[in-house]
Amino acid sequence: MAAAQGRLSDDTGGMDDAKGSDRDGSGAAPPAFQAAVQALRGSRLRPQIEIEATRAPQRLAPHAYALEAAVVDGDQDLADGRLVLLHDPDGHDAWRGTFRLVTLVRAELEPEMAADPLLPEVCWSWLTGALSARGLSYGEPSGTVTRASSHYFGGLSERPAASQIEIRASWTPREGLGGVPDTAGHLASWCDLLAQVAGLPPAGPGDASVVTLPQRRDPQAR
Repeated sequence: MAAAQGRLSDDTGGMDDAKGSDRDGSGAAPPAFQAAVQALRGSRLRPQIEIEATRAPQRLAPHAYALEAAVVDGDQDLADGRLVLLHDPDGHDAWRGTFRLVTLVRAELEPEMAADPLLPEVCWSWLTGALSARGLSYGEPSGTVTRASSHYFGGLSERPAASQIEIRASWTPREGLGGVPDTAGHLASWCDLLAQVAGLPPAGPGDASVVTLPQRRDPQAR
């Protein structure tokens, strides 16, 4: 198993608004935030998921911590994503809590699969299902599922058409003892989502209900 420590550097909108500062759960951060970050750092994940810390956004909340991950099969990337933990000790009306999790998950698909009209609903159900499967309590979920297709012409006409699915979402993890949410559990659920989008088989007997994505495009070489 790989520990959640120390990948992905491209722009993904507001989530990537990171200039770098002491925002890693150390220093003057509140104890609840420090505990939540330490739980993320100590998580153990399935070996196909490579994960590491990355610079967190500065303007979304007083305190933030970010992870980026890729689902890897040999030298090929099957899917990637980013998870950001936000914390405002004073609370946030839209969050209805003091913590918020924000994510981006993406993977390439066969064009035929991307054209399925039910695909957005199915992908969103993968996120909520991953949280429910681990018995996690959360509120105020919101997000988008986006399909994008690229077709190549002229000097690039030999390239096959490419389609990508992208899930952007956020939710409020319910706080537990000491005002600390179960961030390790939410990270595990997020990794379940990544694995499902990547088309990996279930991790164990307890995940037998996971439905993998059919007709995936051949994985990209790293």
